[in-house]
Amino acid sequence: MKKVRRIWEKLTISNKIRMFTTSVFVAIVAALLFDVWIVRLFVMDFNDIMEANSKCGEIVAALNRETDAFDEYVRSTGSVSDEDWTRCTRQTHDAIYGIPLTYNSLGDGRYAQLQALRFAYDKYCSYRNQVISEYHSEQVYVKKLYDVYTMQKYLSLYAQRLVDMTMEEGNARYRQLLPVVFRVPFIAAGLSVILFYVILQISRLLNRSVTAPVLKLANASRKIAANDYFIDDVVVDNKDELGEMVSAFNKMKFATGEYIKAMEERREALDKLHAQELENLEIEKQLETMNLELLKSQINPHFLFNTLNVIAGTANLEGAATTERMTEALSSLFRYNLKTQTKESLLSQELKISGDYMYLQKMRFGSRVEYEVKCEVDEGSVIVPTFTFQPLLENAIIHGISPKVEGGKVSVAVGRDESDDNRLSIEVSDTGVGMDNDTLCKIRQQLGCGETPETDKDLVGIGLGNINRRLRAMYDNAALQIDSKKDVGTTIRILIPLQGAQ
Repeated sequence: MKKVRRIWEKLTISNKIRMFTTSVFVAIVAALLFDVWIVRLFVMDFNDIMEANSKCGEIVAALNRETDAFDEYVRSTGSVSDEDWTRCTRQTHDAIYGIPLTYNSLGDGRYAQLQALRFAYDKYCSYRNQVISEYHSEQVYVKKLYDVYTMQKYLSLYAQRLVDMTMEEGNARYRQLLPVVFRVPFIAAGLSVILFYVILQISRLLNRSVTAPVLKLANASRKIAANDYFIDDVVVDNKDELGEMVSAFNKMKFATGEYIKAMEERREALDKLHAQELENLEIEKQLETMNLELLKSQINPHFLFNTLNVIAGTANLEGAATTERMTEALSSLFRYNLKTQTKESLLSQELKISGDYMYLQKMRFGSRVEYEVKCEVDEGSVIVPTFTFQPLLENAIIHGISPKVEGGKVSVAVGRDESDDNRLSIEVSDTGVGMDNDTLCKIRQQLGCGETPETDKDLVGIGLGNINRRLRAMYDNAALQIDSKKDVGTTIRILIPLQGAQ
């Protein structure tokens, strides 16, 4: 039975249903064949016996009637007419020739006896008709009449022997069939039990391999519909399509549950992070306000600008052109940083402030610092984020050129992006000390350009990090890219939408 179950589990659903249908069909055919056999046994076999006995008895009865009618007809008593005599002889002839003379159905003895009876009857009919004809013409002899009587006795004897042989063979056949008749109820009961057991077992296997898994899937689906994804896996022994479907269902259930759990954890983390960010923004806002108030309380911008202008005027009177130029550059830087409140400004303003800043740096480092600007767009109409160039130039001076003894060159290139004509490309590059690959990867990660963001802000710095956050907040498709090579230099590229171009 275990082997049958293993084979059954490997069958496909269509083959299982086909096997169940076949078993029911076989049971129905077996029942029909058994019914046919019963009909043949009780109707055909017993009917053959009874019919054979009846036909043989009819021969004896017909001969007796003819014998009685012959005596009356010959003597012309008037009790038997010509029609009655003709009907009587016809009945005798039909009774004798009514039994088919076939060897297979009669057997040796009955076949020979019936053949002898027919031969004797034919002779008797010929002699009988002759005697009747002579008797009616009053030419018959008594001896011939008694010969007919003798022939009638012999015919009756032959017919009786045929009856006896038929009865004997019928009794033998009956005795042969009688045990089978007694066994028929037991055979029917046994066959019914076997067929019922086979169909019952196949039904159980079908229920176990089809209905039970479907019910388990339905129960699990109802629990999942109630948002309970962490239920036990559906376990079945099937190796058919249902088994594959249950396995896929378990995998999808687990994956969906884990996904929902991860989404819920992420939502909670984002809520906490959002709350923390709001708190940090509020603190930063308060700190900026405090720093601004502190700066305002420490430095009066008008006093500072007026003082720088007085210094510049004095330097002009004294003929100190360099001092005058440095003072004007520093005054311009302070004025731009303190008075500019907008998020965006013209490219020309940013480039001018960048020039003032680099002038001061050249005065500081002398010939160690070179500065070059290359602009391929209309700087008087293009708009860029405010305070974008100066922090990048400061990084180039502090981290690139300053550590290098021989100094280096800082270049600014502004133009359209080669891959997208609707984007503005701003590059600030230097020929300073550069950085190794590990440091470059960490900075990219901190700027959101790599795979895993870092929390250490020392590598990025406040200025570069601030520019990165501002760009992402101001533009949807902005990008900040950084490339560097040890002892070669560093290039920072900003990609923003091109605005204000004519």
